Formats: sequence, C-alpha cells, structure tokens
Amino acid sequence: MKSAQRRAHAGGGLTETDAAERAPGDELALTRQPCGGRRGPGERDEGSADGRPPHMLGSMPLWDSLAGLRVQVDDYSLQRRELETAGGWTRVTTTVVIEGAGQAGVGEDVTYSAPDHDHMPAELVFAGTWTLDDLSRHFDELDLWRGDEANHTGIDHRRWAFESAALDLALRQAGISLAEAVGREARPVRFVVSTRARVEPWLDLEPEMEFKLDVEEDWNRELMQRLAALDRVRVVDLKAYYRGTSVDLAPDPELYRAVADSLPGVVIEDPWLEDGCREALAGAEDRVSFDAPVHSLEDLDRLPLDPRWLNVKPSRFGTVRGLLETIEACEERGIRMYGGGQYELGPGRRQIQRLASVFYPDGPNDVAPSVYNEGGPRPGLPQSPLPADDGEGF
Repeated sequence: MKSAQRRAHAGGGLTETDAAERAPGDELALTRQPCGGRRGPGERDEGSADGRPPHMLGSMPLWDSLAGLRVQVDDYSLQRRELETAGGWTRVTTTVVIEGAGQAGVGEDVTYSAPDHDHMPAELVFAGTWTLDDLSRHFDELDLWRGDEANHTGIDHRRWAFESAALDLALRQAGISLAEAVGREARPVRFVVSTRARVEPWLDLEPEMEFKLDVEEDWNRELMQRLAALDRVRVVDLKAYYRGTSVDLAPDPELYRAVADSLPGVVIEDPWLEDGCREALAGAEDRVSFDAPVHSLEDLDRLPLDPRWLNVKPSRFGTVRGLLETIEACEERGIRMYGGGQYELGPGRRQIQRLASVFYPDGPNDVAPSVYNEGGPRPGLPQSPLPADDGEGF
C-alpha cells in the first residue's frame, strides 16, 4: 500500500448526481479507461494561454507557494458522518481533524463504500513540526488505507482527507487563507445545479438557474431540443467511465451525435472515444470535458485528445501537490476548469467551493451548497454566485 501511495511524489452540489440517485460503489467501478490512439490533426498542445492568472512571486509553481508552510501537529481524531438518503442508501463520510498549536484543520474522506470507513486508521504517528511538503511525504510512509489495494479511487480519497486537513491546519496556523497563500483573489463562485429530474420546476422558482444534467438512454432529440430552447443547461455528463453503478450510460454513437447536434454550446463531459463515439462528436471537440479518468497530471497527458475543459474533483488527486500541478497545467494549456463534488457531508463541500473561488470561479461549478441535497425545488435556497469566502484556512 505504501508503494501505491508513494506514487504521489514520484515526480519530485448538488454533487455530480442527485443525492437520491447516488449509490454505494458509484466511484468504485471506473473500469474503462480513455483510449483511441495518438492525437489527430488539430489536437495539439497550445502552450501557455494568454491572460494566465498570476500567482505568488510571478512564475513560482503553485505547490511551491504552499510547500514551505510550517505546520505543528499535536494529535488527530476522526469524526464519522452518516446520512440516510431518499434513494434508500446510507451515505457515510469521515472527517479527519488534525490539531496543533491551539488550531484544528479538517479534511473529509468521501469514499463511497460505507465499509471502507470502518478501517479508518486511528493510531497513526505524525505528531511534530513539519513543512507541509515534509508532512505530505511522511503520509507516503503511513498505512492510511487498509482496504482493497486495487481500489485506487478509495486510496486517493483517503489520502486527500489527510492532505486537506494538513493544508487547512497549516493555513490556520499561519493566519492566512488559501487565496493569500498562492497570491490570488477569492472571487464569487458561479454554480450549477446537478439533477436527474425535470428542470422546469426549478426554473419556475429561479429562472436564471443553470444546470448540469446526466444524459440518459431514453433521451431523444425532441427532449434535447426542448432543453436547448431553455438555454439553462451548461454541462451534460455521458458517464462513459462508470460500470456497475446506478448511473451507467453505455456508449452510443447515435446518442452522442444527437447530444452534439441538439445542445450547441453545452460542455460534453466524459464521452467514450472508441467504437465510433469519437467520430460522432466531430465538430464538438472544443466542448469535450473529462472527469472520472483524470486523477493526476499524467492521466491528463494520456488522454487521446487535448481537452478544452476539465471537471476538477480534488479528492481524486490524493495530494495537494498533484491537484495543484494539474490546475497549473490546465492554466498553461488553456483548459477551462470547473469544480465537482462528491456528495460531501462535512468540510469537503466548503473546500471545493474555496478551490473554485480561487482557481475557476466563473466555470459551471457543480459545487452547489449541501442544502440542495436535502430536497427538491423550494423557496429560500442560496443562489449562484456564492459570495467569495476568504477566511483563514482551507
């Protein structure tokens, strides 16, 4: 397990579906990987994009802005959270609380399988004073995950809980926010509502609401054209890399072509790119986005085309360093980003909103406040954009 975790340093809303539609294992069955051969004509690396956001000390890598932060660790504890969902399953997450110098930093393990929260490690030894980089490297050596070693997604989620808690603590002990640490400005966060239900009841209450929708196998052109006429759908998710889950959608070139034709201007997330599906998206390549296949910069580099969009779910990356390296690469390559959630029950939701505020506030962020998980359309829900949050910590 340590070797699997060590790879992180080898190189030196609603949530994504309605809460009621989520089921255990939805993040575990990523059996398909994107492939499709070498990049074709016009699918090239365009280098640095004009207007790249500046960060601390001009050209300093984002991770270097944080790596030297000092963090004193005295102890840590675990807090299990459970929520019975309308879909009949129990969502479980675990909050890692790291304490030191009178402060507490928190992070959330969003692993979807409830039994995997039963082996959260409660006896790790990492008390002391560290730089954030040294502590992250020390996590490489700890037995954070005691479950199935083939569950790389769960391993990343577990690592992220400790990494994000350490970052939160380091920032709080320094008395600064994430935005201050990287030399950027926290800005209001645009968010979309992710749902598998009809959008009209939502629009009756808030006509300006924007949406991310999961495409379903019974979608036809008439339905898609009706959605296009509303002009409120910003992202559609084809979920081609999920298998054995409640949200599976088998790749279908005819459906892909209908999506591309009927929903112009809408971002198309996680399409399959073999078996005629790539050809079905001809002309819409600049709207293609990826989510589930990307857990690292190496994954981004291995995609069979250069995406112009990326859904950033920080828990997928495992380490703060891996996340920031990927964000930085996206900025350099002109890849537009937007945040995604993992049905967080605790501090993870605030943290994905803060990341969006600092790095991609104007994207179609799937980071709606957790209150959206508690029911359908109703008055009084917070509306987009969320106010900028530049408080201390992460």
